[in-house]
Amino acid sequence: MKTNEVLSEEIQERDEAALKYLKDIKWSRIEDPKGFKLDFFFDTNPFIKNSVLTKTYHMVDEDDLILEKAIGTEIEWYPGKNLTQKILKKKPKKGSKNTKLITKTEDCESFFNFFDPPQVPEDDEDIDEDTAEELQGQMEHDYDIGTTIRDKIIPHAVSWFTGEAVQGEDFANLGDDEDDDDKDDDDEEEDEDEEGESKPARKLGLQLTSNMEPQEVLQGNAEQPA
Repeated sequence: MKTNEVLSEEIQERDEAALKYLKDIKWSRIEDPKGFKLDFFFDTNPFIKNSVLTKTYHMVDEDDLILEKAIGTEIEWYPGKNLTQKILKKKPKKGSKNTKLITKTEDCESFFNFFDPPQVPEDDEDIDEDTAEELQGQMEHDYDIGTTIRDKIIPHAVSWFTGEAVQGEDFANLGDDEDDDDKDDDDEEEDEDEEGESKPARKLGLQLTSNMEPQEVLQGNAEQPA
């Protein structure tokens, strides 16, 4: 997965040892509520007790790409193996009677934060504009990771593993006809001419809007092995 541009930014060096035990990824549609889920299957390992970690995306409207929420499996870490946290040890201040090191736990960047997605608060009326924009960006990014895994990693797992798919976006479009590309370009120009601005791609969680152009569509078989 590190050869994919989107996922390489999420995978930290400390994650790699745990991800070596990831043996398969599958995705499937869900009907009630609408959406899709990703299942990550792990061999027995010294990091995670769970044999399967699941990420589920609940869609309000699949056609308009309106995301209601995302839910991830709560990871059961073995003691001292939580990759989403780091332990900081500091020496006590000079003159302090306490001579022991001060231990503090902080959250840190990790691919496994993917299973703890951002959520819209139940009382969303109290969210100010800046917080709403930040939350919107986080949800957009989380959704992009999920669709990248579903649409690019799973269908071409072998090619990503061998390095053939290093180019990412170019590889994903190898099967497209040039005529289709030209048509897409024409459509984009027409969209820009209308109203002089881009159409929002989707709204995430309780009327939060995005300015991103749509890049993903729900497609594929009911279940796709990695």
